[in-house]
Amino acid sequence: MMFSIRDRQYCIFVIMVIIFALGAIEAAVSQTWRGLVVTPEHRCSPYKKTDYRHPPSIEADIANQLGAIYGVYTGTCFDSATQTDIEHIVATSEAHDSGLCAQSQAVRRRFARDIRNLVLASPRVNRWQKSGKDASEWVPERNQCWFAHRVVEIRRAYNLTIDRREAAALERILRHCETSQLEPMVCHFQASETPRHPSNSPEEMLKLYDDNRNGHITCKEARRHGIAPVPRSHPAYRFMRDGDGDGIVCE
Repeated sequence: MMFSIRDRQYCIFVIMVIIFALGAIEAAVSQTWRGLVVTPEHRCSPYKKTDYRHPPSIEADIANQLGAIYGVYTGTCFDSATQTDIEHIVATSEAHDSGLCAQSQAVRRRFARDIRNLVLASPRVNRWQKSGKDASEWVPERNQCWFAHRVVEIRRAYNLTIDRREAAALERILRHCETSQLEPMVCHFQASETPRHPSNSPEEMLKLYDDNRNGHITCKEARRHGIAPVPRSHPAYRFMRDGDGDGIVCE
């Protein structure tokens, strides 16, 4: 059977259309991962820490949820909640650049206080190891499957995007996971046994945190003892200088 030049041109055109369509479908599929849109991070509005504040009292709720005062990333038990930080599993700056930058302050505030995204961690882990890193830059030494599942859960809950590097890092963990449960921990100090602050008396606060005994508590001392940032509700606040008067010292 002989084909005219016009017929051949038409066939070539149809083939090109099919190839283009298949490529578009493949590209669309490749841009999602476990229900999340895969795209580079983008800061569509300025990031303000004040948009992501949470009440200090939520630390007791986190400890009660865990059943003890311990760091899930390291499996370390603590004698008191004064030795821990409140840690966001998906960091607030990471969430901001993954879609919350376009959301309202109410949504950002809800994210900052969402108990599903909060755990306890030592200041060393929270401030200097994990900080604002995502899963492509940092994963915990313990409870990696729980961590990876929780990152996906939180991102889905707030319609956050994920970049390709983090998706790949999480997939390397998740493909080998048989459970998303936390490893069982037994700590001597249970959440209900240890108050957030041992005493509200001025003498006790100075004794605990005023290392150089000069009558007030510096940010260096507060960080050394793991209580920074210090909110107005903390008994140590009265011995510190709140320069901008926003109710939080050593932000």
